[in-house]
Amino acid sequence: MPGQPIAAQAAGYDNAPAGRQAPMLLPGFDDAVQSAQRTFRAALDAMSHPGTIGEVAEPCGVPPGLSPALSALLLALADSDTPVWLPPQTPEGVRAFLRFHCGCPLVAEVGQATFVAVPAGHAVPDLAACAQGDPAYPDRSATLLLEVASLCDGPAVTLRGPGIERQATLAVQGLPAGFWTQWQANHARFPLGVDVLLTSASRLCALPRTTQAEA
Repeated sequence: MPGQPIAAQAAGYDNAPAGRQAPMLLPGFDDAVQSAQRTFRAALDAMSHPGTIGEVAEPCGVPPGLSPALSALLLALADSDTPVWLPPQTPEGVRAFLRFHCGCPLVAEVGQATFVAVPAGHAVPDLAACAQGDPAYPDRSATLLLEVASLCDGPAVTLRGPGIERQATLAVQGLPAGFWTQWQANHARFPLGVDVLLTSASRLCALPRTTQAEA
């Protein structure tokens, strides 16, 4: 089961280096099991309907630097078997939150990560730098969890592929320059390649590697 059972409230984080104040540790999900299952189903539903915008409604602690949706997805998806990469400037409170509630390894090399989590305001690694899987095990690729400014106020692109009836339109604001060019190359690597979950506040949508995008 992704994540670990947690207490409803945590008093603090006691493993900070000597001489440095420990960041306060926020609670995880109010209901660890049920909330993780519902959030996992929301992510699966998003992957099954690319470009469709959904809500992550489960209440949980949100450490400074993360959004509600990104916090909930990490709580539901990350565990001791799924290494997570965070940008180097990510606040220590976020790292402590994930270590305590998820037990996930935090890796320095993006290519080693199962989940590449990029909060708003941080540089996004190239899709090709993330784990691509291999022909025998394409599911060993990474999922990019990317926080953006908006899922509906940016330049429109047309999406086609499995899970989309004819076509869909997605208008994301806050993607890095050249993202859609990278996405075309990522799609061409199928069955290898990266899947993406985009979040904004409490909203999410998905771009599985099977999805074609045209500006």
